[in-house]
Amino acid sequence: MEPLRPMKPMRPLTLPSRWWSEELGDPSSSGAQNGVRYAFFGDKSLLLIERGGKLQRFRTGEHRLIGISQASGREELTFTSEHGPVNLEDLEKMA
Repeated sequence: MEPLRPMKPMRPLTLPSRWWSEELGDPSSSGAQNGVRYAFFGDKSLLLIERGGKLQRFRTGEHRLIGISQASGREELTFTSEHGPVNLEDLEKMA
């Protein structure tokens, strides 16, 4: 029987690079799917969407976004909030 060997140390967790402004702080949720990245900042009621190198900003109002879905092969994004599904077109686009 072979003697027990010490475990190797764990490698540090590498987080995805921050693609939003430092001033916004940490998002309530963020992710990426099919070449689209999103970050939701609940305390600011702000949603950032980045696709094709273009950044869009949306006011989320009373919605606290907790998930995202995208129909395969389509650009349409749908988010989930405590009030149910929210289409991107339902949110106020900011300049």
